[in-house]
Amino acid sequence: MGESSFRPFLREGGFTLIEMMVALAVFSLAALALIRLEGATLRSAGMLDETVVAQMVARNVAVEALTDAQPPAAGAASGSEANGGRAWTWTRRVTPLGDAGALRIDVAVAPGAGRPIARLMVVRPGT
Repeated sequence: MGESSFRPFLREGGFTLIEMMVALAVFSLAALALIRLEGATLRSAGMLDETVVAQMVARNVAVEALTDAQPPAAGAASGSEANGGRAWTWTRRVTPLGDAGALRIDVAVAPGAGRPIARLMVVRPGT
């Protein structure tokens, strides 16, 4: 009998096709998760920026009510203000506190005509 031409498959260095496909699938899942995380981070940063500027507007309105020579009248008042390159609408509600003349001042700020995203409460002492 002669020598057979059949030789068993010897694995030389490297990866099989199935190993490469599995590695590629795992990598793509990890990359998709990172892309989704980046999108969520960008949305959160935008919301945080908007909230910080709205808080600054609320502080400005409250400080104006605190430092005016005449205390604000009891009741609700509203207005608009430009800050951070955007238009903001604010609502200020003043209610008396006790007999000493102290006033509670609640300020709510909304971007444009939307719902309020920043609220602030301060107390103006009586004179």
